Amino acid sequence: MAGIYGDGIISLGNAYDVALIDAMRGSIDRLFKEAQAMEGGALPRGPQRWYVEVAPEQIDGFVEIVSHRWFQAVCDAVLGPDWRIVEVGFDIPFPGATLQPWHRDFAAPAATLEGRRINSLAFNLTAVDTTPAMGPFEIAPGTQWDRIDECPRGMFPDPLRWERYEVRKVPKLAQRGSISARSALTIHRGTANMSKFARPVLVIGVDAPDANNAAHHDLQMTQGFVDALPDFLADRFSGRIVDRITAVRQNHVIEGLIEPVHGGY
Repeated sequence: MAGIYGDGIISLGNAYDVALIDAMRGSIDRLFKEAQAMEGGALPRGPQRWYVEVAPEQIDGFVEIVSHRWFQAVCDAVLGPDWRIVEVGFDIPFPGATLQPWHRDFAAPAATLEGRRINSLAFNLTAVDTTPAMGPFEIAPGTQWDRIDECPRGMFPDPLRWERYEVRKVPKLAQRGSISARSALTIHRGTANMSKFARPVLVIGVDAPDANNAAHHDLQMTQGFVDALPDFLADRFSGRIVDRITAVRQNHVIEGLIEPVHGGY
């Protein structure tokens, strides 16, 4: 898995059937409408850009997605045998979404800055065929190891550092059926969506045992969902059992994981 350690991202094309991805897209569209109807149901991440956390069983095909041998193999290789899924959500840049500042998704832990070890992963699964006009995700390979100590929350590097990211940037033109795994510490950004189409992306967060990202999320599951899981997934979720799925509280806002800086996030 040299890509994760060297560049901060690896991808697998044609991992899933298009019909599965289209079903996933239907779930995202429905859940976003429900989130919009509730106060605080969707987290703004800049103009015309939203993030919503959901329960895994609300996404059609979710069990099939995380049952893929590539998904399992990447988690095992990078995080070790005892990894857990801690977050399920989706990000949607709509037409008019603007360029984000360079950032990482949370402060780098000592395991990475001092131990040079990745202890969490973010998987992205696009619901559409991405074109350059749709505001593709950009990543600055290798920057998961960077120290950005000037940041109060360890997320948004000073603009004086941006030249380093600009010369490294790689747009990711993901297509339906492809999936990527990355360190959320690798410096990245969403770009401006100048098309007429939304670009929804499913996000799955996975932790090694020594990571603490589960504390910032509210992964809910019903007992019926848990009982129906295949044996190899039965202990792979770090969440709580509920009688009924409720809207996920957007802990990013409460914990300060997302903050508006430099006029654009």
